[in-house]
Amino acid sequence: MASSQVSPSSPTSPSPPSSSSPSSASSPPSPPNTAFRKLRGARSPGEFAAAVRRAAREIGEQVSCDARYIGRVESGQIRCPNYAYERVFRHMFPGCEPADMGFAPRDVVRGRGARRTTGEPPTESGRSLDSLKESDVLRRAFMTGGTAAIATAASLGASLGLAASAGVATAAPRAPRRAGEAEASAVEQAVRRIRLLDDRHGADGIYRRAAGPLRVAYELLDADTRRQSVADRLHAGAGELAISVGWLAHDSGRFADARSHYAEALATARVAGDAALEAHAFCNTAFLARDAGRPREAVRAAQAAQRAGRQLPSSRLMALLTLREAGGWAGLGDRAACEAALLHARTLFERGAADADPEWMTFFGEAELEGLEAQCWSALGDWTRAAEHARRAVDLQNAHFARNIALFTAQLAGDLARGGAPDEAAATGERALDLLAEVQSTRVRTMLDATARLLRGRRWGRGDRAVAAFLDRHALTAQGV
Repeated sequence: MASSQVSPSSPTSPSPPSSSSPSSASSPPSPPNTAFRKLRGARSPGEFAAAVRRAAREIGEQVSCDARYIGRVESGQIRCPNYAYERVFRHMFPGCEPADMGFAPRDVVRGRGARRTTGEPPTESGRSLDSLKESDVLRRAFMTGGTAAIATAASLGASLGLAASAGVATAAPRAPRRAGEAEASAVEQAVRRIRLLDDRHGADGIYRRAAGPLRVAYELLDADTRRQSVADRLHAGAGELAISVGWLAHDSGRFADARSHYAEALATARVAGDAALEAHAFCNTAFLARDAGRPREAVRAAQAAQRAGRQLPSSRLMALLTLREAGGWAGLGDRAACEAALLHARTLFERGAADADPEWMTFFGEAELEGLEAQCWSALGDWTRAAEHARRAVDLQNAHFARNIALFTAQLAGDLARGGAPDEAAATGERALDLLAEVQSTRVRTMLDATARLLRGRRWGRGDRAVAAFLDRHALTAQGV
C-alpha cells in the first residue's frame, strides 16, 4: 500500500497495560516513540492497525496487529519490531529504515546480554521469549499457509496443513481438476513463504516439509485452466517452487536432491518458454556446481544463465549471473578470468535496480556482492582480500537475511584462520555460533567445522585463549550440547 502523509502529532494513543515483570520494575521506562506516532498521522490506533494488517496481506505476511500493539510501540514498550512487522513497516513507508521509525537496533534490544526494557524476560539460552515465539510462528505459518488464496486452494493448502506440522503422517490430497487464479496465487505464496523462512532460519528445518507443496504444484500443471495467463503463472510458480526447494536441499547438503530439483525447474522453463525462470534455474545450477567441486560446469551453467538473462532488462540479474561465472573461474584457479568477471559484475551492479529485476533477487544487494567476491578470493587463496570483502558483507547485510549474516560471518572466520589471524578467527567463529541459535544451515556448520579443524591443527600458547574457547564451544555445539 502507499505510505500516508506524515502529519503533526495528535493526541496520545491509549496507554498499554503495565507490566508487572521484575525486569520492567527494575529498568527505566523507554522514551515514547514519537517518530512512529508521526507516521500514524491523523488515524486512530485501530484504523492504523487495520492498515498494517492490509499491508501485511499485500506482501504475504501474517501479523495480529491491533490498537493495543500500536499503543505499545508508541509508548516505547516495543523498542524493536519482530522481522514480520519490520517487513510490513518497510512496505508501508518505502525508504524509511527502522531507525527512521524510532526503533532501536535489533542487536541492541535482542542481542546476547542486552538489558531488557520491555517487560519480556530472557530465556535460559539467552534468547528472548519474543524471539522464540516469532520462530515458532514463522515455522507454523509455512505449514498452515494463512492467506485467503491458500485457504481457497484446498489441495495446496492441505499440503501445507496442520497435520504435517503436528507430525501426523497423512497423504496430501491430489490437486483439483481445474485450476484458476486462487491456485496460481497459492503456489506463488508458497514460494514466498519458503524464501522468507530460509532467509531467517536456514534450510535444514524446512526442506522435508516443502516436498508436499512442490508435488501438488506440479500436479496443478495437469489441471484444466481456462486462461493462458493462469497457465503461465502456474508454470512459473511451479518452477520457482522447484528452485526454492532445490535451494533448501543445496543449503542442507543434499546436493543430489538439489540437482534434481534445479533440473526439474529448467525443464519447466523450457516447456513454458520462460527466459526468466531458465536464467534462475541455470543460476542455481552454477552455484551448486561450484559448491560440489565442478567448477567448469559452474562456468558453463553461468554462461547459459546469462544467455537467457539477456532477454530481460535487468542489470542486477546479469551482475549476479556474472558473479556465478566468476565463482567457477576461481574454482578453476583462473585468476585473470575471475578478476575480469568480478569487474564486469560490479559495472553491471552499479547500473542500479530496475523494475524488471526478478522478485527472487531481493537478497542481492551490496552485501551479497561483497560476499560472493569474498568467496572468489578465498577460492584463489588470497585470504587477505577474501577477509576484507567478507567483513564488508557482514557489516552491510540487512538484518532480515539472518542466514546470510551467519554465512558470511562463517566465511570471514575461515578466511581469517587461513590468513594467519587465529584469535580474530576464533572470535568471529564464536559470533557465527551465536547466529546458529536461530539459523539451521548445514552449509554454515560445515564452514565452521573447517575453521575449527584449521585452528585445532596448529599449536597455540597460553595467550591463545580465544582459540581454545572457540574450539571448546564448537565441540559442545557439534555434540548437540
